[in-house]
Amino acid sequence: MKKVQLLLLVVITGLLSSCAGIKYFTIETHEPAQVTLPTNIHSVLIVNNVVNQPEDIGHTLKKIGSKDYERVTVNIDSTAIFYTEALSQFLNEENYFENVQLYNKPLRIDNDFWEQKPIEPNTMNRMRKTTGADAIISLDKLIVQTNREDQFVQQNLIYGKLKANIYSIIHVYLPSLDGKIPTIQFNDSLMWEGFDLQESFGMNEFILPSRENAIKELSIYAAEKMTYIFSPHWVMQDRWYYTLPNTPMRQGEVLAQDNKWLEAIQRWEFFFNTEKDKNKKAKAANNIALAYEMIDDMDNAYKWIIISEELFVQTTSQNSLDRKRTKIYKTEIKRRQDNSNKLDMQTK
Repeated sequence: MKKVQLLLLVVITGLLSSCAGIKYFTIETHEPAQVTLPTNIHSVLIVNNVVNQPEDIGHTLKKIGSKDYERVTVNIDSTAIFYTEALSQFLNEENYFENVQLYNKPLRIDNDFWEQKPIEPNTMNRMRKTTGADAIISLDKLIVQTNREDQFVQQNLIYGKLKANIYSIIHVYLPSLDGKIPTIQFNDSLMWEGFDLQESFGMNEFILPSRENAIKELSIYAAEKMTYIFSPHWVMQDRWYYTLPNTPMRQGEVLAQDNKWLEAIQRWEFFFNTEKDKNKKAKAANNIALAYEMIDDMDNAYKWIIISEELFVQTTSQNSLDRKRTKIYKTEIKRRQDNSNKLDMQTK
């Protein structure tokens, strides 16, 4: 697989002080794919192996003043196409596989929507040979539901809520005797609330989309989430550090804002080693843990967040925000520490 350089991109611009003594900022962390494919998989083929959902399945409407939902029909023949096209595009953008291709027509020609049919070995081998793909990522099941509830009328416009659910099953067919890995399932939903308008009139946040547009948005959203299954990816996360009115802590803060994390560690460690107040030492230890995370030294980051947590336990009440924040951060560092070997294996 294509080697991806392991980076930790720090976005320090626009630092915001949420309360006295703490500053928040945003980072991007490199996360491993949830499924580790064999190292010989360099090219993948995305295929649509589902039967289109019938129009009269999965859609309901509750009108104003009604107690019950009624079934309605919705044409969603293109949902699987949106899904597979979006998945192909997102995987291409990650630059993890050397080549991502999209098979340009559905594989299923039957009408049995409820039955899931795997790709036949002969078909799989033919497609791999024709396209040069090492593996096939196949959308084998796709079900969508929409439920709309109209609530009131204002100036002849209906105001309502719309919820759309999606359920999908994907298999990865590999060049082996079995030919596939265990099932990958995705189930999620999106909600909208607003007026039923044909045109937005500049009020997009108050507009209820059509069911067709809602399903299209949901299928693209699901495809983006499924990208994380197959490819290492970047995720935006919040971080924070403590500020104190003394020279070493302030010097460390200035260095951190300039991405000089090793120098910041030196200043914060100097403060930690010379300070007697355990609560202040806890805050310095938290900052040191953060700095080590920024340079991707997760072992030292975990060591220092443990020190910070122990000192906060000694100096704060059980329900203190400092304790809660430190516990959350310790869990996050441990998660990233556990994922580091998996990410290294996927990006080498």
